[in-house]
Amino acid sequence: MTQYDGFMKRSRLLRIYAVFTMLLVLGMLPTRASQGAVPAVSASPQQKAQALLASMTPEERVGQLFLITFTGSKVGETSPVYELISRYHVGGVVLLRKNNNFSDQEDILQSTYQLIATLQQLKYDTSRDAPDAAPTAPTYIPLFIGISQEGDLYPNDQILSGLTPLPDLMSIGATWDKALARRVGNVMGSELSALGFNFYLGPSLDVLDVMYIAGGENLGVRTFGGDPYWVSEMGKAYLAGLHEGSQNHMAVIAKHFPGQGGSDRPPEAEIATIRKTFEQLKLIDLAPFFAVTNVQNDPLSIADGLLLSHIRYQGLQRNIRQSTLPVSFDRSALNEILSLAELVPWRQRGGVLVSDNLGSPAIRKFFDPTGNRFDARLVARDAFLAGNVLLYVDDFVSSGDGDRTATLERTLEFFAQKYREDPSFAQRVDASVERILTLKYKLYPEFDF
Repeated sequence: MTQYDGFMKRSRLLRIYAVFTMLLVLGMLPTRASQGAVPAVSASPQQKAQALLASMTPEERVGQLFLITFTGSKVGETSPVYELISRYHVGGVVLLRKNNNFSDQEDILQSTYQLIATLQQLKYDTSRDAPDAAPTAPTYIPLFIGISQEGDLYPNDQILSGLTPLPDLMSIGATWDKALARRVGNVMGSELSALGFNFYLGPSLDVLDVMYIAGGENLGVRTFGGDPYWVSEMGKAYLAGLHEGSQNHMAVIAKHFPGQGGSDRPPEAEIATIRKTFEQLKLIDLAPFFAVTNVQNDPLSIADGLLLSHIRYQGLQRNIRQSTLPVSFDRSALNEILSLAELVPWRQRGGVLVSDNLGSPAIRKFFDPTGNRFDARLVARDAFLAGNVLLYVDDFVSSGDGDRTATLERTLEFFAQKYREDPSFAQRVDASVERILTLKYKLYPEFDF
């Protein structure tokens, strides 16, 4: 038996065990039902989302907007992530190797599966354990459990052992073989889904600009290549494989929209600029994203969401200055992109925009060049008002706060207060949460119990 065959056997066993566990937890245990509206089983995901939204508190609504990170692999009652899930109702988590979320134990797959199951169990238990005197029980909504697993192990993978070793995107692109791209995506989707992941940050659809290869300031092996046609074709095939392998139980979030393959500096460290005309952007950088949002294509090849890059576009934002906002914070520029005919139908069908990390060094340096006045609450608010639906936050710490947990709690409380005081803000929150819930209902049609 090969390593691949052996792992796939374990994956099938894990999947069977996961299904059994979820049936036991969600279907057979006695529950304290929420007093909110219960969507009909035959309703569409959007109709279910609208009905569920009507029963949610402001705290539950704003919590859905956040994808958080945490340190360690334990989720006990004294852990910060326990409080953020049970009290602040965060909508999802992203697991990262640098945060020590993956155990060094010999069986990393079992420990990862157990961590994810514990996180989802915690979310479920919160909906059952409200005091009897409470007017309503908290609403049960499954967590997004996210990962960025790009292939070729270190440094671009989060899980470095146990899974089938898979090539990086550049190696796949170099074969010009769409069937291979689909098979690799299928294996990735199958194995990650078996562990409980339901939110995949990738693949990168950036079109690598040869101008910057020599300087080393580029995406390297983390993209399919430098030809927009082939990046589009390989991207569609890889996406289809991810959906196919996960049996449509994993949301796929293509990155780094609208494209950062021609950036003039490393985007993770500093806000970069793409110095192309808007027509060039549409023909080159945006072309792969048009391909995976074309609602006329194979549904398996359509991205559920797009990760919005913190980058500036000269052809869109005209004269770039030091103070020019990245497109992820520029509502006017982002609306101009989203109004393109190629993207409108995808948005109308529920496409979700996910911010890139709001705690990245690039964002901290842009909003706080002195290094001592970073206000995470306002950064999150401004990113949300610009058009981001889901806010991804890692190393998200305001100046003066002790740690990321304190900052997240203050940010979530700030959002809930603003929801109550500002009808326009509340309306935007409701529209975003409806998109998020609709996507979750596509993954889990029966989580409304």
